[in-house]
Amino acid sequence: MTASERHFPKITDETLADLRRRIGVPITDTLEPWCHEATRDNIRHYAHGIGDDNPLWCDPDYAARARFGTLVAPPSFLFACDRIISGYVGGLPGVHAMWAGADWTWHLPLKRNDEVHTEASLKDLVEHQTRFAGRAVQQIYHVRFFNQRREVVAEADSWCFRTDRDYAREEGTKYADLKSKSPRRYTEAELEKVWSTYANEEVRGATPRYFEDVSVGDALPTMAKGPMTVTGFIAFAQGWGGLYIRANKLAWKMIHRHKGLGIPNRFGIPDCPERVHWEPEFAHMVGAPGAYDYGPERCSWLTHHMTNWMGDDGFLRRASCKIRRHNPEGDLLFITGKVTGKRVEGGHHLIDIAQEAHNQDGELSVIGGGTVELPARTGT
Repeated sequence: MTASERHFPKITDETLADLRRRIGVPITDTLEPWCHEATRDNIRHYAHGIGDDNPLWCDPDYAARARFGTLVAPPSFLFACDRIISGYVGGLPGVHAMWAGADWTWHLPLKRNDEVHTEASLKDLVEHQTRFAGRAVQQIYHVRFFNQRREVVAEADSWCFRTDRDYAREEGTKYADLKSKSPRRYTEAELEKVWSTYANEEVRGATPRYFEDVSVGDALPTMAKGPMTVTGFIAFAQGWGGLYIRANKLAWKMIHRHKGLGIPNRFGIPDCPERVHWEPEFAHMVGAPGAYDYGPERCSWLTHHMTNWMGDDGFLRRASCKIRRHNPEGDLLFITGKVTGKRVEGGHHLIDIAQEAHNQDGELSVIGGGTVELPARTGT
């Protein structure tokens, strides 16, 4: 690829070495989070943004009768409380960043009106050779979350892959077949299958799922997400807040401070790279098959799958998510899970779950899983 054919900066040894110097250094200058507190509205907006209507998050009267006596936030709400955990990466200016996974641990519930404070640092940089974009760098951050009493609510490692946009567009092979296909159109029968899955989605709710009643090999109900639409991506961004979504003067201030964020759109106006999620033309420019879902959104779908299953008296202790491909507009996702282990540790009754999600063509989209603490009939 000649210099004249390049539209974007590339990863260089020099810029990577500069970024490595930041490993382990506490991050003190970053963007303000979308949510400082877990207010009733903030919790509801986030839950609805991932398609989760669990009354434990959204109905104060219902939640008052449940285990914690008040509304609590869905575990993945913490994505709205820190930009770094959600993919706001530093260094390598102009090089694309795709959120690709996280390993979460939760220690306490986040209750209505709790404050959220964070500490973050760059943990590691790992180089990869990929089908999507050739040379890529996995940029891993560690973030800790505290409430107003300085109690540790949760902690997580999350990572983005930094990729060469020009290489992904011109030479990447991962989506070569998909890019040549016409947009998919669904039949009424195909859509009816999805609507039926939604209609039968079970929220365990107030009926306890006891540790003794779960066996290794048990399957979780299949959960549907999609078909993917830009409207759905925007619904998530409304609750989560986005990384670079700004308007008017605030957009100008952001781009004026960070020149690499101002990529000209079809009108020649500098606009944010986040528009890969609603602008197919720009998504194609970075090598993606079309406008696609957010990574933290997909991680939240996996945790939603587990919280539906565990019920109000369960507590999600751990979760992992590893993105395997983009979900462009029009894709469907079916999330499955099974119990892989059960044990008692320190008086906690724990269930291990493995998850996968495939699209409408059976292609693997994401793998994950978690550990759920359940109530026990014996209480010991």
